[in-house]
Amino acid sequence: MKLIDGKKISEEIKKEIAIKTSAIIDAGGDPPHLAAILVGEDPASQTYIASKERACRAVGITSSIYRYPADISEEQLLEAVDFLNNDEEINGFIVQLPLPAHIDADKVLQRINPAKDVDGFHPINMGRLALGLPSYLPATPAGIMLMLEKEGIETEGKHCVVLGRSNIVGTPISLLMSRKSNPGNSTVTLCHSKTRNLSSITAQADILIAAIGQPGFVKADMVKEGAVVIDVGIHRIDDSSEKGYHITGDVDFNSVAPKCSYITPVPGGVGLMTIVSLLLNTFKAYNGEIYPR
Repeated sequence: MKLIDGKKISEEIKKEIAIKTSAIIDAGGDPPHLAAILVGEDPASQTYIASKERACRAVGITSSIYRYPADISEEQLLEAVDFLNNDEEINGFIVQLPLPAHIDADKVLQRINPAKDVDGFHPINMGRLALGLPSYLPATPAGIMLMLEKEGIETEGKHCVVLGRSNIVGTPISLLMSRKSNPGNSTVTLCHSKTRNLSSITAQADILIAAIGQPGFVKADMVKEGAVVIDVGIHRIDDSSEKGYHITGDVDFNSVAPKCSYITPVPGGVGLMTIVSLLLNTFKAYNGEIYPR
């Protein structure tokens, strides 16, 4: 069993980004600029935004955070999106999810200029992804593909089972894994909460990607010997330790890991790659790689 070290891979990529940013600044240019809209005080969102800020500083990308109270109106939030759409100094931005219940998240995401949608959630970018056209890839699926590539994991002709059908992870990673590409060229089965005989399907997987949102859901009897297991989940579980909690994923790591050829840890796996992918998308926006300026 080999751990896929998300920290090591992400640090290598960040060094490459930092070199490119330094070259831009040395040539007298302004570095790429990534912004984020954060509504309310959700702890997980706060943590993610703080991590994004640190990553931007580490590679020389400018980072701006626009913070709004949880009771902001939908109209006011849409105006904030319009402001960032029209700010020529900002290359890309994200609206951190989840949003408060009184705000229609789909309406907000659809208001983002697709050329600045570095989260890759706008219907135009999702549609381009589905058609195999150049697009901003959602950060977590893109990070998974980078992990597979950097580890040299063979995916062609393999049976990939994806647990979870969200638009953020499950659906886009199923599309990416089935593409004519490397990594890719897999035969993909997309499972969800209504899938019958789930364990018998996951036990057939050469590559199992768990993004079902339930801590410790994947047990040893659901995984075949030698499988590659990618754990997308991240959950804070209260306990009696000094910290008062521990972090776990969607996979019961201790029972599953001995059966795997490769497995991602939680923390230290996919989550770190998500932020790196966001930085890479910001560079694509800066360079006009997807939507030429």
